[in-house]
Amino acid sequence: MTARALWLALSMFLLTSCSQPPQPPAAPEQATAASAKSTTTKNATLDFPALSVQTIEGANYDLASRRGKWVVVNFWATWCAPCIKEMPELSALDAANAHIEVIGLAYEEIDREAMLAFLRQRPVLYPIAILDVYAPPPGFATPRGLPMTYLIAPDGKVAQQFLGPVTARQLETAIATAGGPQASG
Repeated sequence: MTARALWLALSMFLLTSCSQPPQPPAAPEQATAASAKSTTTKNATLDFPALSVQTIEGANYDLASRRGKWVVVNFWATWCAPCIKEMPELSALDAANAHIEVIGLAYEEIDREAMLAFLRQRPVLYPIAILDVYAPPPGFATPRGLPMTYLIAPDGKVAQQFLGPVTARQLETAIATAGGPQASG
């Protein structure tokens, strides 16, 4: 196998490593919204998403109770290399900014004990909840790839969504562009 063929095969593997298995077709507006790298949401069903989950620590997390803050809702999985790579940066963003909060939604079939073991190796400061992949939160489009991140404005509306890895700088820029407070730290 030539070096070029090997590089091409490796590139294709990396590009598809965090995509989800085929699922039933989404509504056209959901598929369009999820397919862009970074896009402003225009889907009315996603404008003000609801999210109420139990974290792995047993706490209830309700997105509506976070009004007044910017919330980063990050769909991820332990098997997704780009997801793992962005976790420390999201944790630092959460810790350094009183006006920004992060919630990690593990979109995979994993039990609580396995998740806790994973997080002992890769700790984060933000809460994590394990989602049922067959019943994801109805307020959000089914992720077509991971990581999938939603930036929720203080009024509860989706300000922006990102398909693929996101950096703290991208999130801070999106907040600044939307007229939010500047990052502290």
